[in-house]
Amino acid sequence: MSRFFPWLIGAVLIGLPFVYNSPYPLHIIIVVLIWSFVYTSWAVMGRFGLVSLGHGGFLGVGAYVTALLWNNFGLSPWIGIPVAMVAAAALAVLIAYPCSRFRITGHYFALVTMALSAIVLQVITATRDVTGGSLGYTPQRIAGGDSLFAFQFTAKETWYWIALLVWGLGLLVRWQVERSMMRYALEAISEDEDAASAAGVHVTVEKLKITALSAAMTALGGAMYCQYQMFISPDTVSGISASLQMVFASVVGGIYVLIGPTVGAIITIMLAEVLRIGFGTAAVGWDNFVYGILLVLFIIYLPQGIVGSLQAKFMGKKIG
Repeated sequence: MSRFFPWLIGAVLIGLPFVYNSPYPLHIIIVVLIWSFVYTSWAVMGRFGLVSLGHGGFLGVGAYVTALLWNNFGLSPWIGIPVAMVAAAALAVLIAYPCSRFRITGHYFALVTMALSAIVLQVITATRDVTGGSLGYTPQRIAGGDSLFAFQFTAKETWYWIALLVWGLGLLVRWQVERSMMRYALEAISEDEDAASAAGVHVTVEKLKITALSAAMTALGGAMYCQYQMFISPDTVSGISASLQMVFASVVGGIYVLIGPTVGAIITIMLAEVLRIGFGTAAVGWDNFVYGILLVLFIIYLPQGIVGSLQAKFMGKKIG
């Protein structure tokens, strides 16, 4: 039954705009789908024990590189987005290679990647003449609002299908990773690097591959968010806060389950919306506070996440 659950969710999402296409609900669903892809991108790597707190940096690279190339050089996002993905992957390798070579693992690896998030945030904020700094940055809009070349669309329905396609791509990539030999190599590495190396696994190469893949996917998510919102700020698409949000959503939904990050995205986005509507500007920053409390509670009482715990309870299937 669990095998068909993602297909059922996909069918519901495909039929949704034909039944209910009010702008605000569609906006929320689009945001959920984009962030679901981002969280899935983190989980591709995080589920193997490689807990990165630097993905906020990759998210920022994806968003800002795409926007800057468009505004300053007129480079279409169709080219800018792949460039941003390559830049994020290169940055990931630059950080991950020395960590792997010098056996920086566990919480030490998390601290190194957390520093990366902070550095990217500071660079974006400090170079305000180029990036707009803390005031944010807006890609130049095309006259008329719709342009395939500029990857700009005004209709929510159009963005819904784009976001749905990207979300499905994220699930497909993770599914392929789970079915590949890479999975077994990385699981062996997460259990014991020395034993895995003795068995013929090239530890450094496998770590670099999954880290680069996860970073590139995260950059794609950042670029999609930028193109949809047509405004980005360093606090939203970079920094430690964005990284912690990815960890929270993946853990709450179920890091070892295909749709776990999607469930986590629904919870995080809806929580942020409830706080925003209910308390307005007085609730700024509350979502991160609530995320922290819930993360601790889930790690203690539901370490397999919501979806993983439900599967374990009703299907007798142990996850992870």
